[in-house]
Amino acid sequence: MHPRAARVPAERGHRLRDTDVRRALLHRLEVQYSDDDATGIVEEMGVWSGSGRIDVAVINGELSGFELKSDRDTLDRLPLQAELYSKVFDRVTLVCGERHAVKATQLVPAWWGITVANDGINGVSLEDSRPSEGNPAADPYLIAQLLWRTEVVSILGRTGIGRGLSGMRVKELHTLLASTLDRKNLAEVVRTALKARADWLR
Repeated sequence: MHPRAARVPAERGHRLRDTDVRRALLHRLEVQYSDDDATGIVEEMGVWSGSGRIDVAVINGELSGFELKSDRDTLDRLPLQAELYSKVFDRVTLVCGERHAVKATQLVPAWWGITVANDGINGVSLEDSRPSEGNPAADPYLIAQLLWRTEVVSILGRTGIGRGLSGMRVKELHTLLASTLDRKNLAEVVRTALKARADWLR
């Protein structure tokens, strides 16, 4: 993804806050996908059974994550977050304040994109410093784990596996789904199911 730069007003005289960066990113994404009904934008999407929550996710032909680190944030949790999100998302972009731009780049994988948020005269600008690349090593089980139990059972049923599912634990269902479908088909059915959750898509 290579969205165009966005400028959104921020509170002047203060280092950029999370809300400033988030508002600028959401504005950019909403403009980029305004005519695309097949794209869903989700805030605070849980991964690893809720062990982590990425700030913004975009779901369309890929599952893309955006992690925000404003000038007021610390980078203490970023290495662990990078490990978690790199197991799940097709692409990830770190959107950070200028204060963190150099150090943050050293804490995330080389395939992550980097976007720098600056507070300028005309508001918050987002400048792409490094484009994201495709994830070379996503984990099929953790991709399957994004789904709710009912969604997994429904998908397995469509593959012809219906018997015995009701007595299986959700972890076993996720493992079965990950082993039944190849990575490409698994990613596709997971994205389709996630987009169908209209109650938490914006």
